[in-house]
This record gives sequence, C-alpha cells and structure tokens, in this order.
Amino acid sequence: MFREMRRALSPNFRTTLASTEFQIKTLIDDPDLHGIVLDLESIGDGAADGIEVLQEMRRLRDDLIMVAVTDSTSSELPLLASHAGADHFFLKPVDSAQIQTLLLQTLEKRALQFEGQWLLDQVENKAAFCGLIGGSEAMRRVYQAIEAVADSNASVVIRGESGVGKELVARAIVESGGRHDKPYICLNCSALPETLMESELFGYERGAFTGADTAKPGMIELAQTGTLFLDEITTLDHGLQSKLLRVLQERSVQRLGGRTTKKIDFRLITATNDDLEDMVRKGRFREDLYYRINVVPIVVPPLRERKGDVAVLVEHFLRLYCTANQKPAKQLQPEVLEILENYSWPGNVRELENVVQRLVIMGDGPVIAAVHLPQQLLSSTAASQEAILIPEEGVDFDAEMEKIEIAYLNAALRRSDGSKSAAARLLRIDPQRMKYLCRKLKL
Repeated sequence: MFREMRRALSPNFRTTLASTEFQIKTLIDDPDLHGIVLDLESIGDGAADGIEVLQEMRRLRDDLIMVAVTDSTSSELPLLASHAGADHFFLKPVDSAQIQTLLLQTLEKRALQFEGQWLLDQVENKAAFCGLIGGSEAMRRVYQAIEAVADSNASVVIRGESGVGKELVARAIVESGGRHDKPYICLNCSALPETLMESELFGYERGAFTGADTAKPGMIELAQTGTLFLDEITTLDHGLQSKLLRVLQERSVQRLGGRTTKKIDFRLITATNDDLEDMVRKGRFREDLYYRINVVPIVVPPLRERKGDVAVLVEHFLRLYCTANQKPAKQLQPEVLEILENYSWPGNVRELENVVQRLVIMGDGPVIAAVHLPQQLLSSTAASQEAILIPEEGVDFDAEMEKIEIAYLNAALRRSDGSKSAAARLLRIDPQRMKYLCRKLKL
C-alpha cells in the first residue's frame, strides 16, 4: 500500500514510511511533518491498538492531519477513530488520488485556521495588557500610566465610572510591579456595614467585642509586604477615614482591643467612581486623606470614549463564553456590531460583557443577528437616530422639507441632462408641477 500511495502523493508530498515505535516517535517530533496516514492494523494486535496509537499521536501533535485506514468493517470504528483524533477515515482498498485531494484541501483549510488564529492573537497581544483588553489611544494612555507607576511605592487612586474595570487596573499595577509575588488584598469598602468594616480593616484581639473568641488580623496586616486595594474608598465614614490616615502616616496598625501597634509595609491602591474633589469641598471626605491617596491618579475612560475597543472586547468575550459554555464559535452580523459600537454603554465594559454572555447562552445558531439583541440596545439606537434627526432645540420643518425637495429635483435634473419633462417622469410628478417647483426653488 505504501508504494502505491507514495507514487500517488509524490507530486505534492514527501512521504516517509514509519513501521516501528521509534520511527513513529522520531517523525512526530519533526516540525516539517504535516500529516499521517495510519494503517490501524499495522500496529499491535489489531484496530483497537491502532486507535490507541492514533489517540496518543493526536495528543502529541494537535496540528497534524490524521488519516486512518483499516480492513475492519466494524460499524463502531469510524466513530472511535474520529474521537481519537482522525480527520478522515478510509476502508481498504484505498483510493490514493482521493487521499491526495483530501490532504491538499485539509492542509489549505488548516493553514487558513492557523493564520486566522495567529492574526487574532496578534490583535489581542497589541490590544491587551495584564488582563485589560483594548487598543484605543485612551487605553494606551492607561497602560503607560500603569507601567510608569508599577515599580514605585506611591499610592494610586484609580478613578472612573462603574464598570470600566478599575479592579483590573489595580491588578495590572500589582502584576507589573515588584510586589507581584507578595500578598494582594482586595476589599470593597461598600460591601460591609460600618460596624464590620472597622474589624475587617484593622483586625481585632480576643475579647475586643462580643463574639471575638479568637484574635484575627485585619486586611491591612494581611497585606504586609504586598498591596492593599480599597475599592469604593469614599464610602468609608469619617471615623474610619481618620484611622486609615493614621496608618498611612505612621505605617503601623493597631487591632481593635489591642494595646500595641505593629509596623506594616504595604502599598495602597484605592478606587472610586465619585468626584473626590467635590466630596472634599462638601466635607464628606477628609482633605488630608485625599492628599495621601491621590499621589498618582489614573483615570480609566468609559467605554463610549474608547474608539474601536467595542469590536475587540466583543471578539474576546465571544470566544471566552463560547468556550466556557461549550458552544461552537459565533460571529456577529455587520449591522449588529454597528449597533453595539453606536450604543453609549452606561454600564461600560461590565454591561457589554453581560450582553455578550447572554447572546452566547441564549442563541443556538452560529450567527448573531440584530433580532437577538436586548430591546434596550435596539430602542437606544432608534432614539439616537431620532435625536440626530430632531435635536433638542427642534427644526424648521418647512426649511427642511425645502432642502429635501431641492436635493431630489437637482438629482433628477442631473440624471436627465437638464430635461424637466424627463426629470418629472423620474420623480413621477406632473410636468407642470415640475416647472412650478423649479421656478419656486429657483432651479
């Protein structure tokens, strides 16, 4: 069989016979190998052993084209071979010309797949930074700020609307800096009531209050040598703001019910979606704490200001949730992407992620159409078109209608080389009306 196949494949392929385990292992490791035609009965005691070898080869090389051939007429064998990783399955006698055609077609298809994957990887590499996705100029400024501040110990406040990814920016700062292998403690200051927030932040000694049966270190202590990230810091009451300020000034912490202080070395990163300066002016946030945390501010832009990032994020979330939900890859119709890019995204990246996740889970087909989008997106698109058509200050209806008449009349006259009767036929109006309109509009 090998001689016949070599003869048939020789115009397009270089063929090698491997009949021992060592020869197969050597060939599998060859990066120039593109495909294997495996006779399932040529190894071990029959087709079952051949299936095991096929499965092992597929595990070692996911990029190879695998063709299984056999004498067996077992109805289960094609399915077993497919599960083991075979791209094609043939019963002997084999049509070598047919195999050659299939190999060429599969190679071309595989090459396009790998090229497409390579292009996607390149796009993501250029549009990603430590888990943050986006290649817009606005996001590149964020990446530059992260790199600039990563290795310092300066306090950073991350500012931006809800859902823009402030916690991801905090993680990116940590991953890029010298404390990346040290503790990273994250606490949402709005997640706990004030009575619990103090004990969570500063810790407590045994007997400090009812129920404190054992001593417990606080978040600040747990961040020793590492980083403490306080999200929604503006929700801390004035008492906790004062205590946090003392920790930052003295670099030491005292547990509730404790008599001694403990020196602490940590980097503070905070985040808020509030206007800090306005809160300071209104007395809702301590001015001295403001200056302590606002050493390096990083502003994360809202999604509506990140030109071009919606398409990149949609592609990222589609692949993420198709894989997570074991669904085949999906693609958007062009009009869907246009709707998504024109939407204002008040919930920012978080809202976009939720929408894509819903589209993946709820849709069965491979293509996502406009009809699958949530109603608020479609309504918003219609509303934005209406806002363009009729701005808040209103329009001069007669003037707008006159502009439309002039545009149609001019177009018809140009199409008919200035003949008013021919233009009237194009516009399906009476020739006398055409002449009247031309006089009225001075055309």
